[in-house]
Amino acid sequence: MSNDTNKQILAELAIVDAERRRRAGDVALARRVQVLKAYQQRRFAHTYADLLATARYAPAARFFLDELYGPSDFTRRDAQFARVVPALVRLFPHEIVSTVRTLARLHALSETLDTETARRLPADGSIDAGQYISAWQSTGRADDRERQIVLTLEIASALDSLTRKVLIRNSLRLMRGPARAAGLNELQGFLENGFDTFRSMDGAAEFIRIVDEREHLLAQGLFQAQGVASVASLLPSSSIMETKR
Repeated sequence: MSNDTNKQILAELAIVDAERRRRAGDVALARRVQVLKAYQQRRFAHTYADLLATARYAPAARFFLDELYGPSDFTRRDAQFARVVPALVRLFPHEIVSTVRTLARLHALSETLDTETARRLPADGSIDAGQYISAWQSTGRADDRERQIVLTLEIASALDSLTRKVLIRNSLRLMRGPARAAGLNELQGFLENGFDTFRSMDGAAEFIRIVDEREHLLAQGLFQAQGVASVASLLPSSSIMETKR
């Protein structure tokens, strides 16, 4: 089982690396991807502005915004990750390894979708609500968008479940030293941050329900022409332009 898990995680990270190399060979595409990621982070902040304004849900919404939807460069974390996957599988509890495997799947899928969507943005590097919807529609990848939502919700549910397992939390804390020695400090930080964030909610069922409902509503509007108007309120109206360098 551990060998299969190693292979699965490494395969997903290989997809991420391939997407990065693809963009590295196309400067214009790389810039469009950054513009897209910035817009998607703004989109998430707009869609969940009400949750970000609450004491209970703001930390979890911010965690999603920074760790899953933001334009941050996770190259360093992924490089650490790829080098020590066998150590990860050997050292961390099964439940945590399973969550990390889901994270790897989501990461690979999201990077692939970002590349495909960015390729369909205007040549001037701009993006607004209409261009965002049009780009998504032209990918024709509604099933993959659905899978992206499912994986995101799986991670949220897994983190919520782990918070109720004191032994797992204690094990995660005890892993700080070995994780640092194995070069897993950034992944360790991600897991601890996620764990603490979801624990602070004292139950994430309502948060997960809201994310599920709004992400599926948005996905419906992205791929059904007649549904575009229904998702206008979930998207920021202002545009983003590529920053020239």
